[in-house]
Amino acid sequence: MRLTTISAAAFLVSCGSSGGSDRADAGGTAGIDTLSTTSPATEGGTDDSVTGDGSTAATSMTTSPTDPDSGSDDSTKFDMGLQPDIGLACGRGGGGGGAADFSYIWIANSNESTVSKINTETLIEEGRYITRPDSAGNPSRTSVNLNGDAVIANRSGGITMIFARAEDCAGPNTSTGPADVKAWPDDCVGWHTPMVYASQRPVAWSAGEFDDSTCRYENTKVWTSGANATIDVHLLDGETGVVEQTVPVPGQDPGFFGIYGGAVDSGDHFWGVVAVGDVLVRTDRDDFGVEIFPMPTFGYGMAVDRNDRVWTCYSTVARFDYPTQTWQTAAAGGAGGCMPDGGDLIWLANDPLVAVDIDTLAVMQTIDLPNYVHGVSIDFNGNVWGPAINNNEAYRVDPATLQIDTVTGLNYPYTYSDMTGFGLSQVGGPSG
Repeated sequence: MRLTTISAAAFLVSCGSSGGSDRADAGGTAGIDTLSTTSPATEGGTDDSVTGDGSTAATSMTTSPTDPDSGSDDSTKFDMGLQPDIGLACGRGGGGGGAADFSYIWIANSNESTVSKINTETLIEEGRYITRPDSAGNPSRTSVNLNGDAVIANRSGGITMIFARAEDCAGPNTSTGPADVKAWPDDCVGWHTPMVYASQRPVAWSAGEFDDSTCRYENTKVWTSGANATIDVHLLDGETGVVEQTVPVPGQDPGFFGIYGGAVDSGDHFWGVVAVGDVLVRTDRDDFGVEIFPMPTFGYGMAVDRNDRVWTCYSTVARFDYPTQTWQTAAAGGAGGCMPDGGDLIWLANDPLVAVDIDTLAVMQTIDLPNYVHGVSIDFNGNVWGPAINNNEAYRVDPATLQIDTVTGLNYPYTYSDMTGFGLSQVGGPSG
């Protein structure tokens, strides 16, 4: 296979038709959350740690043999981050059909409280944006809607929406790359909603409805959740950031993290994994009722597949079917997040990357990487992406040819959600 390394260069490429200082656990490194939850007996229970060395070196790679557990640890869980964004033009994507007008992945730089917008085809970083007015948000999760716009959740509280296309921005004072971070607010920041939480992790767009007259998906919403002494789930207006509904989650110990990962299904219902207690939470979009489902195994990453089945992922994957309220599990060898490819596979972040059949739960492919990745996403060309949190880079992997391309110049890249919007496009609601 070939390995290409491309620096996150500071220049802007027109797309389509358009011309951390917080910590998550006491004493921890900014950008890392060390979960002290106790896994089931089959998951082990010793602690581990991750440290960033700032290296951008990459190594040659070969296809991994058949050891899906290689490189994974079955103990302490880490919170790092990455997120992609895809824009769809009228008649050329989304509800209009055809090819995407442009494709971005949005990856949070936790240590500097920014997010990078990276073109998934050219591998050029076209913008880098502050995610909270005080530059101290410690961002992690990102989500991308079918208009291409991104929302970023800050671990230390607050949600920020950023437009992908220059013509949607308030003015021309917008970042052109990593060396051009504008003072708050960049003109492409659509809105910021402050929230006062010790921990705010998950964020997920709803699909909305495609409007032929505006060539946009309208009536989009954003789900998020925060934790203090209790857990709240919020639904926000996607155009303004105004909180439309707050739903307390009853009877659950939030620990520090509360809901750790979130996803939306095709009915726009919100799913989340509570980091303490191994439970799955469903918040109904229509009546805002809350349902709690015990999980059969610890789940770190989570996603929704094209059949509306909910997945929680770690060294063991677990698939939940809501109509029958039944679980299926299998050992797989993941470690830090998962994302379906829109076909028959779900990819698990680790080194190696692991692909699992969404029907049989069998491991179908492993791909060796230069370094461990935490978070995984799929772009609209079928490539698998993962941020190498300890190496300040991200990898684009072609699962057919095994070519791996590298984007460097990131700063403690952590994103653990639907970074490109591909998850949303396949279920009508994003994986997170």
